[in-house]
Amino acid sequence: MAVSKRFVCIHGHFYQPPRENPWLETVEIQDSAAPFHDWNERICAECYATNGAARIVNTKNQIIRIVNNYARISFNFGPTLLSWLKEKAPRTYRMVQDGERRSRKTFAGHSSAMAQVYNHIIMPLASEQDRITQIRWGIADYEQHYGIKPEGMWLAETAADNRSLELMARHGIKFTVLAPHQCKRFRLLKDGAQWTDTPDATVDTTRPYLMKFPSGDSIAIFFYNGPNSRAIAFEGLLNSGENLANRIKSGFKEGSIAPQMTSVATDGESYGHHHRHGEMALAYALSLLERDKNVNLTNYGCFLDKFPPEYECEIVENTSWSCAHGVERWRSDCGCNGGHQGWNQAWRAPLRKSLDDLRDALVPMTESAGAKLFTDVWAARDAYIQVILNRSPESVNGFLDKFASHPLSGDEHMRALQLMELQRNALLMYTSCGWFFDDISGIETVQIIAYAARVLQLAERVFGDLARPLEPAFLGNLFFARSNNPEAGDGAQIYRACVKSKELRLEQVAAHYAITSIFSSFPDETDIYCYHVRRISYDIFTSGRGRLALGRAHIASTITGHQDSFSFAVLHFGDQNISAAVKRYDEEDEAGFAAFQEQAADLVQRADFPGVIRLLDQYYGKVDYSLTSLFTDEQRRIVQLILNSTLWDIESSLTSIYQDHASLLHYLSQAGLPKPPALTLAAGFAVNAGVRRVLETDPIDLAKLRSYLWMAKADQIQLESATLSYIADQRMKRAMVELQMSRGSLEMLDRALALAHTFLELPFEPHLWQAQNIWYEILRGGIEKLSSLDAEGAKRWKRDFRELGTCLSIDCAAIEAQDTAKSAAAD
Repeated sequence: MAVSKRFVCIHGHFYQPPRENPWLETVEIQDSAAPFHDWNERICAECYATNGAARIVNTKNQIIRIVNNYARISFNFGPTLLSWLKEKAPRTYRMVQDGERRSRKTFAGHSSAMAQVYNHIIMPLASEQDRITQIRWGIADYEQHYGIKPEGMWLAETAADNRSLELMARHGIKFTVLAPHQCKRFRLLKDGAQWTDTPDATVDTTRPYLMKFPSGDSIAIFFYNGPNSRAIAFEGLLNSGENLANRIKSGFKEGSIAPQMTSVATDGESYGHHHRHGEMALAYALSLLERDKNVNLTNYGCFLDKFPPEYECEIVENTSWSCAHGVERWRSDCGCNGGHQGWNQAWRAPLRKSLDDLRDALVPMTESAGAKLFTDVWAARDAYIQVILNRSPESVNGFLDKFASHPLSGDEHMRALQLMELQRNALLMYTSCGWFFDDISGIETVQIIAYAARVLQLAERVFGDLARPLEPAFLGNLFFARSNNPEAGDGAQIYRACVKSKELRLEQVAAHYAITSIFSSFPDETDIYCYHVRRISYDIFTSGRGRLALGRAHIASTITGHQDSFSFAVLHFGDQNISAAVKRYDEEDEAGFAAFQEQAADLVQRADFPGVIRLLDQYYGKVDYSLTSLFTDEQRRIVQLILNSTLWDIESSLTSIYQDHASLLHYLSQAGLPKPPALTLAAGFAVNAGVRRVLETDPIDLAKLRSYLWMAKADQIQLESATLSYIADQRMKRAMVELQMSRGSLEMLDRALALAHTFLELPFEPHLWQAQNIWYEILRGGIEKLSSLDAEGAKRWKRDFRELGTCLSIDCAAIEAQDTAKSAAAD
């Protein structure tokens, strides 16, 4: 009896919306993501990184295997997220790349990585030109990261219509993945075959379908298993890897001998972020499926190559996986939302109209201005992805050499880049998350409005007076986008309060540089985010606590080339008392600035600071920059510097109070009597601060740590375990990195082992994930590579390294047994 061919494919859609400040090109600190810097960093730690090194554990919760889930699942990473990983989380980025390479070896040359339309726009609602650019940018981005052409492409929210699918097919995309309810009907691929309707998601999801277009193009469609995917995302299926594997296998049709593939598709963040330890459930399920002789792991491209479609299908146009009303979630008050009772989403329609009207108004302006700079402005925009991915001067010049209509002057060079950046931001402003949630005042919607503000600013620079009506028209539409939060008002108010205040010009960059120079030492040339600063002159004059910094600097955008020179003055009286003034500067001002500086220096020397202030007002016209003018991250850093001495005084005072009354607190705790809130507060602060200081000290004073831990237990003080665990993780990670870099240093091994033993005494479980990964990497590197060790040293290394693994909750015996089994199998 023939055995049916059964295949399993698990797809993860890994995506975060672009969060970069449009004027700084960086993600600024987000307090809600603490203790991490921002949500990208937090979700990376919880999901993207953990899936690259997922744990399989024994019944004692000891690690017996660390695996790269990306090598065995199908996945796509949003291009903007993948670029962030490359820059900010290179170890995780390498895990993704390694998983993709290994997937090709496992699945007959077919990559498990799919491409994605570039910045997650809802394709059926996009213009024709924007759809084409999204596809071309998505393909180019994929090729940049993986070095091959993509076979499949993921649609944002699986939002699909015939035209978008046809354009994907025309660009060489072989397949995509949709929800089962998006299938309208199907039939056999033969003449005269009858169509069968598939209402209520009744399509057979175990086989691929071909979608054909009048142009002759075609694309394969996979429909994922809806119930099983929902169970993963929303029904707690990731609580058990065994249950996950069994549920996935339930997607097969019993009794069928035809090749069939059951696939599930969810947000990749399900595996670790939405569901803690979800990546471990996935890793264990994959290991069970690998050992099951009745099924085979595969990816979409591999299955499609082995078993081409025997059926064709048509889809229900303008549908998606996350809106029961098609694509209305991204343009109307359809009822789909985050569940906030009593709120509406009537703001969605005017928000989309404001962006659509802005986009459409820009088209003729872009074509008119672009005709003076490029041979084909839209072809140039499609190719601009190469500059986005590589902003080196060589890359920029190569792009302009190819697409400029003539050799460009310096001013034309700048305007050409500004026009391309205008168009890039005009695409980013359509990122789908701007409509997905409950209110226009949410951070995701404010983000896309910020991209629109950047578009308006660049339009003013490129198109001049023609662009003046754009902002009033934009705000006129936003006025009708009413927030559910009365304090936020409407979209126009949100634009003015939350976005316009962030808008930067070069003068503000110069002010940031000037104020920061009081607290940091800059070289002659430096980069501040996406701006290059060249110092022309810099002097500081001091009298008592007062300091006056005078200087000149040239500021240039590394994105558009927009540049100018400025002079600045910063007056600092200590702590947060700082004032600064900035104005444009050119060589004709040199004599005037020199005279001003000489006069200012004389006033400081005489400690005549009121005179200095009058002089600044006279020379600059206004002194309107302060500590609040700094960019967010630097502002936080400098405020922390200012606060450190104050916090130290407070910490010392509270510690002294606690120490003076510790015996009383011990007595109250032992007697079960109520403790005064003030004393409890002092005790909690003192003990947690003490533990934190000990963990940050190198080497750690074990006796002092034990003392603080004893006090916490005796006085029933709750430790800040999340923060302390984070510090312990960072300390252990640094020790393991030093060990890895030392290539066999027994001294480094002793230090790492001592630190690991110390952390075993903590009354909470430290998050030592990164240290465990590095231990595993060192093990995989092999003892034979530690050439600096003699035979006795190698023996000691092996013994102590094994002990280190045990301290890190690793079952070394199980891992050694697996390695022995692999070696035997290879022989």
